[in-house]
Amino acid sequence: MAGRAKLVRQPRQQDAALHSRQPVEPSAPNSTVSTQPSNAVVELDQVDFAYQPGARRILSGLCMRVPKGSVVAVMGGSGCGKTTILRLIGGQVSAAAGTVRVHGQDIGAMDKRALYDARRQMGMLFQFGALFTDLSVFDNVAFPLREHTELPEPLIRDLVLMKLNAVGLRGARDLMPSEISGGMARRVALARAIALDPSLILYDEPFAGLDPISLGLTASLIRKLNDALGATSIIVSHDVQETFHIADYVYFIANGGIAAEGTPAELTASTDPFVRQFVHGEADGPVPFHYPGAPLADDFGLGKDGGAR
Repeated sequence: MAGRAKLVRQPRQQDAALHSRQPVEPSAPNSTVSTQPSNAVVELDQVDFAYQPGARRILSGLCMRVPKGSVVAVMGGSGCGKTTILRLIGGQVSAAAGTVRVHGQDIGAMDKRALYDARRQMGMLFQFGALFTDLSVFDNVAFPLREHTELPEPLIRDLVLMKLNAVGLRGARDLMPSEISGGMARRVALARAIALDPSLILYDEPFAGLDPISLGLTASLIRKLNDALGATSIIVSHDVQETFHIADYVYFIANGGIAAEGTPAELTASTDPFVRQFVHGEADGPVPFHYPGAPLADDFGLGKDGGAR
């Protein structure tokens, strides 16, 4: 893509300080983050990342800011680095260059103890829930409370039941993961993610594999719980309709950087080829079908004329 579709919006009150930049013309990808003060909970500044030295760079000069109290979506094609961004924020992997800050603290510079403490302020909903299959619904939600706190069991019980009630599953507390549906499992995982009342909640494909009713319910819960807890949420998702319905701001990732950003309304109306292809599910566009690799003829040992070499 030749340039980045820079979409500027009129921000909501909660993140006005962050996204109050003046309209600008489309600029080159990976431009420098503004130095204006912000209330950002998460900041990625010129982040580079590859899973192995010398391997294909997943992210290159990535700049993102996530304001307090907002629901921000990260979208893009498969393999573009969306989940990698969540791993960087959670400290599972470290950036090769640049800085990842959460609540103003450099995640990459933390020792194990500091990172452990930082993660107590984060909730994570993994793809397909990732419940412990040998633990009941109750014990799955209680796990972070028992792991990160020294609260007495009677208080843990009350907190777990409150979280399960918030997602409508207090009555399912004694069931095992094998006894509940996929949509229910996702809600249990959501209750576990908010067990410690985190200030930051990360969602990795929260809508994948859900039926329409469960999908809509999960999306509604994400928005309502974010607002009720006063939390900040980052959603990685391919589901355009539900994500746009609950997100305040959206980043589209391509070629290792931000291809476009803006409100759901702005992105829906965008004429940028990449945004249009993704939002409207068009088969033809700038997003390639094939993963980068050697020419097909090279893999089959064929010469330029099609004959064997």
